[in-house]
Amino acid sequence: MRSLLSVLNVIGSLLVMFSAAYLIPIASAVLNRDGTLAAFCAAAATSLGLGIALYVITLRFRQELKPRDGYLLVTLGWTLIAAVASIPLLLVLPQLSITAGYFEAMSDLSTTGATVLTGLDHLPPTINLWRATLCWVGGMGIIILAVAILPLLGVGGMQIYKAETPGPVKDSKLKPRIMQTARLLWLVYGGLTGVCVVALMAAGMGFFDALFHAFATVSLGGISTHDANIGYYHSTAIEFVLIVFMLIAAMNFATHYLALRRGSLRIYVRDPEVQWLLIAVAASTVMLTFYLANQGVYPDLETAFRYASFNVVSMATDCGFVSTDFGLWPLFAPMWMLLLSCLCANTGSTGGGIKMFRTMVLIKQASRELFVLIHPQAETPLRISGATIPNRIVFSVLAFLFLYLLSIVVLTLAMLLSGMDFISAVTAVVVCINNTHPGLGVVGPGATFQSLSMLQTWICTAAMLIGRLEVFSVLVLFTPAFWRK
Repeated sequence: MRSLLSVLNVIGSLLVMFSAAYLIPIASAVLNRDGTLAAFCAAAATSLGLGIALYVITLRFRQELKPRDGYLLVTLGWTLIAAVASIPLLLVLPQLSITAGYFEAMSDLSTTGATVLTGLDHLPPTINLWRATLCWVGGMGIIILAVAILPLLGVGGMQIYKAETPGPVKDSKLKPRIMQTARLLWLVYGGLTGVCVVALMAAGMGFFDALFHAFATVSLGGISTHDANIGYYHSTAIEFVLIVFMLIAAMNFATHYLALRRGSLRIYVRDPEVQWLLIAVAASTVMLTFYLANQGVYPDLETAFRYASFNVVSMATDCGFVSTDFGLWPLFAPMWMLLLSCLCANTGSTGGGIKMFRTMVLIKQASRELFVLIHPQAETPLRISGATIPNRIVFSVLAFLFLYLLSIVVLTLAMLLSGMDFISAVTAVVVCINNTHPGLGVVGPGATFQSLSMLQTWICTAAMLIGRLEVFSVLVLFTPAFWRK
């Protein structure tokens, strides 16, 4: 019980800090006079008041977090912050149910980008900006942001960082202190966002749309201010800029920092995840370009290349921008892109899915097992880019894959039980757990998640949370061992 109260004390601090995020929409509401100011002020006051109350009530229970407390913290933190983030949506859009409002907030905060909203072109600008802000804040992780500040309050951040950060990056600090590491990552994140804004404006976007889509691109949220998404602009220049920044955002931000610090692009050349991300995207783009042209979907290779390249990169990086309704393509193409969404995003990026590092480990392990069948006595350490991967990491990856696939199967069966057709059910679960969109069928590129029932909406919400927190952080809370003293 004391551990839970100490976690709630930190969550109180998180809610206080999260209330600062409302300054962006409040400023927008003042400038645009779109009638949303009162709603955002009320939401900010709720977040601040609840945070202060939690912090004060649990202050005497504050203590250094134990390693396992980090998992409880990130899960409860994301759950409660999503609830607070839904308040302005519910106040401004009274047609939204609590279920739909929470889904929308969780989708944005987890950078999934799936939406239950329609008429995006006509929403108050501040509501759209809030959606993008949630994506941007959630992209690097609210908890990582807190790690840079909480040590100043006497609360350690290492446990949070290990629970929140995906893949092997958690074991390679950029600086000796976790606070410095988090600050450096946010510096790179913010700088990349600023460059993206400028590039999109140069490509033809106005400032508001450029800011919105930069937030959505760097976070790999994939949301837009238009129902037609990126297809609204009909601009090859904008699509090219987004392709470049989606690929950058799908790479490890620690790699970006090291490349900037050393002033050398060789860092990327030596990063095997970057290599295989680019190879997978390039090969898939070429393959689908010829496939779509051969199937008569587009009249020539140039047009096929334009649409294939943008949508392949968008799905492979787990961003989810859409330039055309690829749900109308022959089924092989969107299913292939869905597979890419599971595998390609790098560790330490804002993407989801299995991650490229784990994909490489799985491929290497399968190859090693085949070799051992032929040479049973051989010593065959698993190596990636010359580095030996310990067996404990291999076992961890295998366990992750099992739980990842098991989660997809269980949640898909739940969707089927609720009455959804198979294609819609499995793709809805996969894109939500990969923190991308869209799926196929009733949740395809030409539709939203608005048609889902209440039960189906909550299933997808759970999938987004599980995927965003890397499966383990959520599922470990359901093990009896976690709650034993």
